[in-house]
Amino acid sequence: MNTKSANSSPANDSSRCQHRFANGQRCRLLASGSETHYCHRHAKLPENQREPADLAATLTTGLGEFTSAAPINDFLSRLLLLLAQNRISPRRAAVLAYITNQLLRTLSAMEQEAAANDRKNTPVKVIWDLPCPPHEQGDQPSCP
Repeated sequence: MNTKSANSSPANDSSRCQHRFANGQRCRLLASGSETHYCHRHAKLPENQREPADLAATLTTGLGEFTSAAPINDFLSRLLLLLAQNRISPRRAAVLAYITNQLLRTLSAMEQEAAANDRKNTPVKVIWDLPCPPHEQGDQPSCP
C-alpha cells in the first residue's frame, strides 16, 4: 500500500516556510501569513525580510543615465552605505554591484566605438610630395 504523508502534498508544501538551511533542506514550520513566506522564526531574519521600496529612490536619485564612470561610482558608493546600514541584503547588493560592473565594462567599448566612428567621419588628409626640379652641378636645389 502506497501512502503519502501530509508534508509531501503540493498544497501543504506551498504553505510551508520558504527558509532553507545551509544543508539545503527547507524549514518544516508553516508560514505565518499570506503575505510572508516564512514562519515566525525565520521572518525575523534580516535576509528574509522584504526591503523597503524607497531603496530605488535612495540609490538612483539625481544620477540620470549611467553613461560615464562618475554616476556609476556614485551609485556604488550609495550601495555600499545601504549595505553597511543593513538596509539591503548582501545578495541583492552583490547583484546590483555585478550589473554596475557590466555597465562600467561597456563604457570603454562605447568610447572605442565612438572613436572609430570619429575616425571614419574625418576627412582624409592628402600630402603632396613632389620631387624637386633637377638642378645643375654646383647650384643649390630650389626646394628645401
